[in-house]
Order: sequence, then C-alpha cells, then structure tokens
Amino acid sequence: MSEQSRFMLVASPLMQNSPAFDRAAALAKAENAALHIVAFDYLEGLATAGLVNEQALEQMRLGYVERHRQWLEDQARPLRNIGVTVTTEVVWVERPLQEILIHLKEQPIALLIKALEHESLLSRLMFTPLDIHLLRECPVPLHFVSHVQHALPRRIVAAVDPFHRDGQYKDFNDRILREAVKLATACNAQVDVIYAHDLSSISAEEFGFDNASAFFSSSNAKTLFDAQSQTFNELAERNGIPPEHRHMIMGNPAKVLASYADAYNIDVIVMGWVGHHGIERLVGSTVEHLLYKMPCSVWVVSPEVLAD
Repeated sequence: MSEQSRFMLVASPLMQNSPAFDRAAALAKAENAALHIVAFDYLEGLATAGLVNEQALEQMRLGYVERHRQWLEDQARPLRNIGVTVTTEVVWVERPLQEILIHLKEQPIALLIKALEHESLLSRLMFTPLDIHLLRECPVPLHFVSHVQHALPRRIVAAVDPFHRDGQYKDFNDRILREAVKLATACNAQVDVIYAHDLSSISAEEFGFDNASAFFSSSNAKTLFDAQSQTFNELAERNGIPPEHRHMIMGNPAKVLASYADAYNIDVIVMGWVGHHGIERLVGSTVEHLLYKMPCSVWVVSPEVLAD
C-alpha cells in the first residue's frame, strides 16, 4: 500500500481566509492527500516593542501564535469533516523563505500551495517578493492560487515548448503534460495543451539557416511550421491528448497564454520553470512574466523536481 501524499498550504500571517484554502482542500480530497497548513508569523511592531521587558514580550508573541494556531484549527475543522486529514502549525519567523524550504526538505511534501500575493511593479523592481523566491527555489511542484472560479479545477491547460533542435527539453515537456493529465484526472477536468510559439525569439543559426532573410522566406517558414507542428502533435499524442484539445498558436507566449486563459475560463495553467539560463522562451522566464498577469491560477513544475 503506497504512502499517502502530503500537500502543504502556506497560510497568510494575518489570519485571513483565502481561496487557497478551498483549492487546497478540494485538491487534497480529490487526490486523497493529507494537508499540512502552516503560517509563518512575524509582526514588526510586536517583534521590536521596546516598552516592555523581554519576558512580557515573549508572552505577547506566544499569545499571538496561539491565537493564530486556534484560528487555523477553526479553518481545518470543516476540512476534516469532509474526510481530509489536516494538520496545522504556526512558526514565528521574520523571513519565511528559508523556513518553508526547510519544511519541504524535512517532510515528504508532494505539492506546495500558496495564495499569490499581488505586488506592484515598483515593489517587484525594488524587492524580490516571496512568491518569486519560491518560484526560483521551491524543490516541489508549486501551485499559486489566484482568481478562483471553482475550488476544484474544471479546465486545465498545459503550456509546453517542444520544438528544440537538440531535444534539450523533450522529456521535460512530457513531464509537464503528465503532471497536467494527472491533475485533470483527479479533478475530472478537461485538459488542453498549448504551444505558443514566437518566431521572433528564434535565431536563424539555431536551425541551420545562413542568414535571417533565408530563414524567414515563405518556404522556409512553412518548413519550420510543419516541423513544429509534427513535434507538437507527437508530444500530445504520446501523452493521450486528443487532436481537438491541442492548440498551436503563433504569438508572444505570455500574451497568448493570458488571452487564452481569459477567453476560455481556464482554472489552472501548468507550466515549466528552468530558471535563468538565457532562454527567453516558454520553459524559462515566461513563468515569472506571467505570474502576476494570468487570469487564473498557475501550477509550476521543474525538470529537477519531476526527474525520474
């Protein structure tokens, strides 16, 4: 008998409920997973209060943490009533990133769930938000919950970029699709796959053309499109995606995916993350560009996480 999977939900330190609670509960129920809810507390005013002695300050901290723990237990009770195994925890820490990573390393967590915290562009330029740090460093699949229409996803899109001459990301794209299909199966949801391709991001040399003018000639462009289409359809075919759920769309990937998600009421988009290695394509920094623009929740996987 296999061990029960365990999901981890990072709760707000402000004792505020969010759609992430409903999504986490629905996914845990659908996948028969246990759910660990943890809040990482730190109140600047309380932490630095200088008008009380250290012992009194410690009592105030303990009191706040206990109130938050009780609040989490109140949120957990109805989840337990529907059959979800739920544990709760509150940790007092100023910088939660390292504590989150420690939790993920010490416990067998299959999925990290967190409400997306919308930050202004100015704020993101000045300070790297926790969500971006998690995007770059989280060692397990990461689900940012935002714009929730249904607690249990009904429409899921897998975003892939399968066309690389050296086949560098072939296995990774299969893993992205397997993750999306697994999620859709558990949720009884529809899954589509999109390849949003932008010729402006492809160099002529990469595909063996001597110069850009030859590369963008009508015959060569058609040859390239046909090759892309074949590669994309082979990827979808071996992962059981029927032709009517395959979409190959030309355009800037970030704009294509955001527009598609909005037009078709997508609940979750499953994307890949490989970090910054000079690859400005879908399986790269596009995830970071899209995170605050998508009209749906985002599910992020990486090749290291899903490697066999």
